[in-house]
Amino acid sequence: MTQIAFVAYPGFTALDMIGPYEVLRNLPDAEVRFVWHEAGPITADSGVLVVGATHSLAETPSPDVILVPGGPSTPVHARDDALLDWLRRAHRTASWTASVCSGSVILAAAGLLEGRRATSHWLAIPLLKGFGAIPVADERVVRQDDVVTSAGVSAGLDLAFWLAGEIAGEGRAKAIQLAIEYDPQPPYDSGHMSKASATTKAAATAMLSKDSAKPANLKATTMIAWEQALTAVRSRRRKRVASAVPSSKA
Repeated sequence: MTQIAFVAYPGFTALDMIGPYEVLRNLPDAEVRFVWHEAGPITADSGVLVVGATHSLAETPSPDVILVPGGPSTPVHARDDALLDWLRRAHRTASWTASVCSGSVILAAAGLLEGRRATSHWLAIPLLKGFGAIPVADERVVRQDDVVTSAGVSAGLDLAFWLAGEIAGEGRAKAIQLAIEYDPQPPYDSGHMSKASATTKAAATAMLSKDSAKPANLKATTMIAWEQALTAVRSRRRKRVASAVPSSKA
């Protein structure tokens, strides 16, 4: 049996989690859990869609696959010590630890992306570097070791199919792809920053800023930036002190 734990936190973006869920639930002998501090209803970033956390984090100490979705509230949860501790412990025994969209910021805050290549939603990419990750802005799915990250929202489907192929083989992954008829043929070609016009970029940024500007999210983002800045200053200071100390000769 493959136990798959989706971290269902308040303010997640629905497609980040539900898209990969539709893929991974079709793996042979899959046991899917939506996990949070306690079981119960969890509201998505829309404030309308509600899903149920089926298990607590404590009830799910060692899943085979961990998947953290993104959402405008990720800065808040990137400062949740209990969640970060659970991720560190669960990652030690998991076969795969994955994130969709800005969920990689939570993995980075847990120290799981330090020195690793990783991607995120284009709006969240700058936050990764401050946590010691190597940001990748031009790849849809990035795998390093047993950690897999994807770009924003819809890229979670591509990540899920990649995982399905690794876990159950290419044949099963292809069968799942046909079963859910995943054959993207978008009417527009503005799905990446390199393709979008300046007007489209501005409109998308304004649209996303509406949720990011909520007081709790804004405060958490500011605190993360402040903590990262302090860490960088202290690191430079230590390096200057170290270089100023004369080396002893034997």
